[in-house]
Amino acid sequence: MTLISRRQALCQSACGFGQIALSGLLASTASAAPSSASTSPLAPQASHFSATARRVVFLFMHGGVSHVDSFDPKPRLIEMNGQPLPIDKPKFEFAPTGNLLASPWKFQHYGESGIEVSDLFPQIGSCIDDICVIRSMNGGDQVSHGPALLNINTGSGVFARPSLGAWTLYGLGTENQNLPGFISLSPSLYHGGTQNYGSAFLPASFQGTRIGDGSTNFKDTRLSNLTPGDSTDLQRLQLELLARRNRQHLERVGDDPRLEARIAAFEMSFRMQAEAPGVLDLGRESAATQVQYGVGTEPTDEFARQCLLARRCLEAGVRFVQVNFSYPRNYWDAHGDLRNNHTTNAKKVDQPIAALLKDLKSRGLLEDTLVIFGTEFGRTPAAQGTDGRDHHPHAFSVWMAGGGIRGGMTYGATDEFGYYVAENKVTMPDFHATILHLLGLNHERLTYRHAGRDYRLTDVHGQVVQEILA
Repeated sequence: MTLISRRQALCQSACGFGQIALSGLLASTASAAPSSASTSPLAPQASHFSATARRVVFLFMHGGVSHVDSFDPKPRLIEMNGQPLPIDKPKFEFAPTGNLLASPWKFQHYGESGIEVSDLFPQIGSCIDDICVIRSMNGGDQVSHGPALLNINTGSGVFARPSLGAWTLYGLGTENQNLPGFISLSPSLYHGGTQNYGSAFLPASFQGTRIGDGSTNFKDTRLSNLTPGDSTDLQRLQLELLARRNRQHLERVGDDPRLEARIAAFEMSFRMQAEAPGVLDLGRESAATQVQYGVGTEPTDEFARQCLLARRCLEAGVRFVQVNFSYPRNYWDAHGDLRNNHTTNAKKVDQPIAALLKDLKSRGLLEDTLVIFGTEFGRTPAAQGTDGRDHHPHAFSVWMAGGGIRGGMTYGATDEFGYYVAENKVTMPDFHATILHLLGLNHERLTYRHAGRDYRLTDVHGQVVQEILA
């Protein structure tokens, strides 16, 4: 008796209707793929229009940075410290809160623009003329970490959707075919897990490559299992045999983007062995540069390594880099002991982030590199307990720099207490639409057909925030 595969059974049974159905399913997932997907899914793609940003570094602060203690000063909190909030609190909160809580930190004016930044971030403040602070972010009703992380990273806190980095690769490809186009440094594996840098229903080629995780100290910047076990010649023979068999299989079954992605992944791994170790080696940086970032000293060493590695990856042609300040080792989730939590964390990231901005600028990279500082939500202006703040998605701050952003400005405003957006609300779809626009991508045209409909990062919402564009 001759054994046949499931694919062969589908082809031969019921007049081949099973194969027709299978082909239709495979085709539906690839109908909106880039035009050069047949050669390399990561090959550079033409943007929809002229871009101001060629690459992105997303500095993600896991846990919820308090906007009223960092980039959104509120004198009224000082005046009414300890008093009840005179307006209604949100109908939906993560936990009960009490009376108003003044910020423990003072705010100073920085740069020619005179924008106020708290004493938590003096070095970021020194770069403020290159930064646009968005004070009117709104995360909807996502009051828990998991949904809120997924919301800012994928556009949905409920459904499995491709991440921002995956959409970026899908639309633009990447400039260096010997490195991953999307790298996530030390991501948390807790809230949302791999979905925060995953590709969901997009082909697997567009998912992020993880280096490190939030559970261990970010000391080793090498990629696991990248060192060849055999000689290069032998590896090439093995890959050629594997590719030949896969191509033969592809000829029998027809177009299968998943198989194409697997073939490309093997080839990518082989090419990375020659180039990635050098890019990931921070020892190739000068002592002065390492000191500038804070490598080798505490408390900055860990995040400094991530920021410096991000710059090396961007310089080498990586399209999208996530730099994660991650739970459970590091997080901004100050339900209590706000002063200690935010002071400790700010000391870890302030110098490395400022160094990254200045380094990119000195190398001429900031003008076409979009730098994003984001967090899943803010914190309540009212106290949780006596010295903490609860989750607050209703109004919070993020900032952007470089890549076509107008520096030295703030956009939007919250009310006098920082509870609600008062001017120029920026929703998560607006935020994502603006990022894609800077990359030369129309968020309404960047679609992928899946399960019978065209999906996009912004779903059916989103407006580009034109006022912050240079």
